[in-house]
Amino acid sequence: MKRRTCLAIVLAAGEGTRMRSDLPKPLQVIAGSPMLAYVLKAAREAGCDEIAVVVGPNDAAVKTLVDELVPKAQIFEQRERRGTAHAVLAAKNAIDRGVDDILVVLADTPLVRSETLAKLRGALAKGADVAVLGFIAKDPTGYGRLVTQGRELTAIREERDASAQERAVALCNAGLMALSGKHALAILDCIDNRNTKGEFYLTDAVAIARDMGLKAVAIETEEDDVRGINTKTQLAEAEAVMQQRLRAAALEAGVTMIAPETVFLSADTKFGKDVTIEPNVVFGLGVTVGNGALIRAFSHLEGAHVGNGARVGPFARLRPGAELGTDVHIGNFVEVKAAKIEAGAKANHLAYIGDARVGSGANVGAGTITCNYDGVAKHCTDIGKEAFIGSNSALVAPVKIGDRAYIGSGSVVTQDVPTDALVVARSRQITKPGWAKRLRQLKGLGKKSSKRPTK
Repeated sequence: MKRRTCLAIVLAAGEGTRMRSDLPKPLQVIAGSPMLAYVLKAAREAGCDEIAVVVGPNDAAVKTLVDELVPKAQIFEQRERRGTAHAVLAAKNAIDRGVDDILVVLADTPLVRSETLAKLRGALAKGADVAVLGFIAKDPTGYGRLVTQGRELTAIREERDASAQERAVALCNAGLMALSGKHALAILDCIDNRNTKGEFYLTDAVAIARDMGLKAVAIETEEDDVRGINTKTQLAEAEAVMQQRLRAAALEAGVTMIAPETVFLSADTKFGKDVTIEPNVVFGLGVTVGNGALIRAFSHLEGAHVGNGARVGPFARLRPGAELGTDVHIGNFVEVKAAKIEAGAKANHLAYIGDARVGSGANVGAGTITCNYDGVAKHCTDIGKEAFIGSNSALVAPVKIGDRAYIGSGSVVTQDVPTDALVVARSRQITKPGWAKRLRQLKGLGKKSSKRPTK
């Protein structure tokens, strides 16, 4: 059978003023990624060979994202907001190129899955000329109803225009539609704006197709699949659904989560086998976790790689560029940024490791920091294998600590340290016997005495 070609038209125009944000609505974030990114991904995974995105006249940031994610996508402007059919026809040049299937999807429905879009395409493959996505709403108030007769869709009736019998219909319009490429332009060109708002409604495509003797059908999906987002409340609700999906996928893949509802993932988080995640862990974008790793409670990871068998946390922070090797231990209140921690190295307590390399088997003591910023530029610290960095040491970059070198506790290291050397870089301890006792005695004399013992 000949493979069917497909064009996805993504409607991304619209101010989204109810979001109370300067960020365009398609760029609002769910699980670390813009809403539009999910819709584009779903369309491509549903087999769309071509992508056309319809944006508003001032949506430069949206255009930039599309160029990054789908460089070959065509971008069209809807200069006047005159309805959904008008927006689709903004991409008329793309429709003219001729494809078998046309999907019309919305940038503010980020939870739509590729399987759902594939069902719409499947209806076209089975002979329908128009396929409309519908759902059973918990509260249908405000939604258009999909009026069916037998297996065919006869009309999409807006609630304000619906009869009492039609309002009783449970199947609601999700706003996503598939059109036969052969008839799409003929249908779209017949849509007029003779309505109370003077706009061109894509929903009229159903009645027009039937008047042309063409077949229209409704495809049902779950409500979560087609949640539209117009407010920050709806954005938060969609985030919750996405997190449930991501957690379920991770658990299905074999990840152990002690309290899944407290773990927050990004869309691109990747796990190996036998990973364990304790409660209250947040994964930002760009995190991969190797086999057998343990992420302990209250840790935050972003742009980091955790090697096989590594231990992170509790209360650890991995920032972008953190790369942990096999069996590395990063403990409580340790922060790692743009640093490579090689196999078996440990920083178990209260440390900052930034712009650095820590060699295999090295130990970084509590309170150690790499002083990587001089107020103008960042500099690197290189710690050799099996080196021992004593507690409360400051390594002033750029500096190199040789293999198996030993840094005495409390040192401020400003010069390179040779292999196998000991460095103690702190003031000599001075002890004055009895000084504290004499101070207390003087204080006991009352406010009249302000002297301190000198010896």
